[in-house]
Parts: sequence; structure tokens; C-alpha cells
Amino acid sequence: MTSDSGASTSNTSNTSNTSTRSARLHPLQAPKGVSEYFPDRSQTFEYVRETLIESAKLSGYRLIELPVFEDTELFKRGVGESTDVVSKEMYTFEDRGGRSITLRPEGTAGVMRAVIEHNLDRGQLPVKVWYSGAFFRAERPQAGRYRQFYQVGIESIGLADPEIDVEVIAVADRAFKALGLKNFTLEITSLGDRESRNRYTLELRKYISTLDLDDETARRAEINPLRLFDDKREEIKSLMSGAPILLEYLNENSAREFERVQSLLTKLGIAFSVNNRMVRGLDYYTGTAFEFVHHGLGAQSGIGGGGRYDGLMAQLGGSDLSGIGFGIGVDRCVLACEAEGILLPDSYLLDLFLVPISVQAKGLALIVAEDLRKEGLRVDLAYGDRSLKGGMKAADKSGARFSLVLGDDELASDLASLKNMKTGESISIKISTLHENIAQFFQMKTGDR
Repeated sequence: MTSDSGASTSNTSNTSNTSTRSARLHPLQAPKGVSEYFPDRSQTFEYVRETLIESAKLSGYRLIELPVFEDTELFKRGVGESTDVVSKEMYTFEDRGGRSITLRPEGTAGVMRAVIEHNLDRGQLPVKVWYSGAFFRAERPQAGRYRQFYQVGIESIGLADPEIDVEVIAVADRAFKALGLKNFTLEITSLGDRESRNRYTLELRKYISTLDLDDETARRAEINPLRLFDDKREEIKSLMSGAPILLEYLNENSAREFERVQSLLTKLGIAFSVNNRMVRGLDYYTGTAFEFVHHGLGAQSGIGGGGRYDGLMAQLGGSDLSGIGFGIGVDRCVLACEAEGILLPDSYLLDLFLVPISVQAKGLALIVAEDLRKEGLRVDLAYGDRSLKGGMKAADKSGARFSLVLGDDELASDLASLKNMKTGESISIKISTLHENIAQFFQMKTGDR
């Protein structure tokens, strides 16, 4: 009986082990509405992001790195409680200390908080900074609209000057053109100064009081009547089509500054149209406002926009200084580049792919690769025990501009063939002086990379 019992236990154990081995965990997926980038598409993302950043650097903007989450009060005060961003779209939670924390839905409020906290406004003005990273809004996901999305933004804080307004617009325009984008347009308007806005708001409220609105819309209009222009529902769009136009209520100073902005844009050769119904989705905007629209993206056509926000710093507890900035959607720009068939430049691909096909060649290839990487070249190699056919297949998939095969025959003859992967042309190169020869060759071919 003991023997039978032991056999029974052994069989049960084997069955359990087999069951455990055969069971597989369900694979996990990213949360819905999150934009992810992985090779090869991540190269396009990187190229777009770095091109946007470089345009900001060319105009003297410097990096500011911000927290991904902030006190919820910052966005309530800075962005505006009447906005959809604050009222519907923020990811807000309570941390272990009982504090209300929000994942950043936009960048300007955080920049202003940092400028105030670290007294950046007490130095040379304007304070000119750029930032990039992920932002979060609880929206209904669709093409070009994500719950986690990426932006590059700039802010110029401290001076109210039409020339600065134009510089900010020019940074974005230059970035889009540097990407090779063509199918986009710029729309601008002026939301006026405090005096102009107050005068206009009185008339707008009178108009809205005649409309038959649902309770929620009426509440939003009471907080900020301009929000109704940003409502996407067709019935609200129809009702607001007869509303007074803000541009007709600009005082002399606001009108003069807006004319100056238009004149300077024309002189810079930046084409634009005036959109007298434009309102930005955040409450802090005043004066110059703008949006870049790409015509190949369908409903989510805005690729970047911004404007002036006089009074925001004071609203957040700082000095009453002016500011202007923009946020450009990296995701939307990637889609725009893809829509226009824009190809990556060679500088974002590998320069050289090494194909070693012997044990001795593998060691040499690794040494050569590291030496060339120190020279600033982008080099990869075929790892593992690959055949010549498998190695060249890997070289082709890598996107490298050149490949170099290293095997026993090449080592014995001290000659290897450097192949242009696009044209198929090859040149012989000495292995004993491989590092020096290839470094010189790429310097000649690439110039000042």
C-alpha cells in the first residue's frame, strides 16, 4: 500500500509540473490611448522631436526639465476650471500624504510655477526656455489624439513685445519647414488685452443670454463665455455663428500690436490667415494667439499652437509679467511626416554594419566598431554565428549606408570590401589600417555631420 501510495503521489506531482509548464501567462498590453514608438518608427519620432528642439535652440531657448506631476491647484488656477482640460480630462489622484496630484496635461503652467519658485524672472528678461516630454489627458482615443502624448514647447517670459510674438511663431514655422512639411497653414488672431476682453465679454454675455443652452454649457459660459467658441458640438457651433467677433472690440493698443505682428510675419515670408473665430482651449490666453493646421490629418489637424498669456504669472502668485509660448504635438508631426511621405535623412540611420563570419573576425569587428563609435560614427555588427547570407540580410535590414564583410579570407589577404548598400558599389580597404581608412572615408563622404 505504501508503494502504491508513493506511485500515486509521484504521478500527481508529474501531472502538476506538466500543467505548470504548459500554462502561459496572458501577455500584457499598454493602456488604451497611449502612443508608443519602437523601431523602426521610433527613428521618425526621434528625428521629429530633435528637429523641433533644434529650432528652439537656434533662437536662444534653453532647456527646462519639469515634473511629470504637479499639485492639482496649479492647473485649476493656471489653466482654468471652465476648460475641458480641467473639468473633464485631467488624471488626478491622491498621493499617500493625502495631497491632490495631477499628471501634467500641458506645459505652460508648470513652466510659470518653476520661473516663480526659482526667481528666474529676477534675471535677464525675457526668460526663454524649451521643454519636451509626455503629457496626459483623459480623452477618447482616436488617430492623433491620445491619453499620453508628446510635446515640444517653448516659453518666452517677461516682456510684452510684438517682435517676441513673431519670433515664437517663427520658431514653429522654421521647425515644420526643417522637417520638410509643406501641407500646413498658419492661422492667427488677437484675443485682446484686459480692457478689450472686458468690453467684448460684456457684449458676448448679452448674446449668450439669448441662447437656449443646457445647464452644463450655461455653467461653463458663466465662468468663461469664450469657451463656447471651443465647443465641438454642431448645435453649439450653429448657435455661436452669430456671436460678436472679438477682433472688432480691440482697443487702439491691441489693434496696433496685432497689425505689427501681421506686418512682421509678412516681412519674414511666413504666410498666414486671420481666423476671427479662433479661441485657444486654455483660459490663460490673451493677445496674439495662433495655430498651425496640417491638411493631411483629418479631424485632428492641429500640429501646434499657442499664444500670449499676460496675467498668468500674477494669477499663480508671481510678478505681473507677460509671456508667450507654444506647444507642438510630436505625435501629430510624425503623422504629418508620414502623410507627406517624408523620409528620414541618412544621419538618423547607421553609417556602417560589420559582418564577421569567423571567430577571429568577430573579435576584430567588435574592436573596430568601438573605435569608430569613438569617432562619432554609427556602427553595428552581426552578432552570433551567422553565415555570410544571414549577415548580409541583417545588414540590409539595419538600414546602414555601408557594410563590411570580415572573414578568414579577408584577414589572410588584409583586404575587405566596403559596400554601398544603396548602389551596390564596393571599394577595397586594408584591414590592417581599417580604423584609419574607414574614419577618413566617412569624413570625406559625410562632411560635417
